[in-house]
Amino acid sequence: MSQTITVEGMSCEHCEQSVTEALEGVEGVESATADRESESATVEGDAEADALASAVSEAGYDASA
Repeated sequence: MSQTITVEGMSCEHCEQSVTEALEGVEGVESATADRESESATVEGDAEADALASAVSEAGYDASA
């Protein structure tokens, strides 16, 4: 299952990598890709949307599912 969440605050490639790594650490995530230009992240897997948003928030970015 694919999910897209909104991520605000990414300004560079390092930010994208930080968000991607945070999302990949969530149980149920098979893969994740963050895109600062679209202010979003796409996640493959069956993780809960709230867990995804929480992981991104803990990494220092604003997220909403």
